[in-house]
Amino acid sequence: MRRLGLVWLLLAAVGAVMPMLHFKAWADENGYSWSGLVEAWTVNAATTGMLWDLAIVGVTVSVATLAHVVARRDWPSLVCIPVSWGIGVSAGLPLFLWFLTRKPRESIKARDEN
Repeated sequence: MRRLGLVWLLLAAVGAVMPMLHFKAWADENGYSWSGLVEAWTVNAATTGMLWDLAIVGVTVSVATLAHVVARRDWPSLVCIPVSWGIGVSAGLPLFLWFLTRKPRESIKARDEN
């Protein structure tokens, strides 16, 4: 695997673990509540701005992933969408970049040659 691919996968792993550690710490203090979490995300203008920032990045990663799937028929890359929305864009975006930079599968090469 190329070095850049390893960097993307490392960032995806760190992007999955680091936010979850903070979410877990918050949940341990405040209880596991979706409504409480949404309230914490909108407690002031700074957190609401961050919420919108991350939501827009999530939509962007989703649209880019769908465009990539349509162009390359790279169905496994669809995993980036639930990763982005279920874990976070800090994991979904580097994972998407890994899919963009990896070697195409043989079936894709053969299809493009025809």
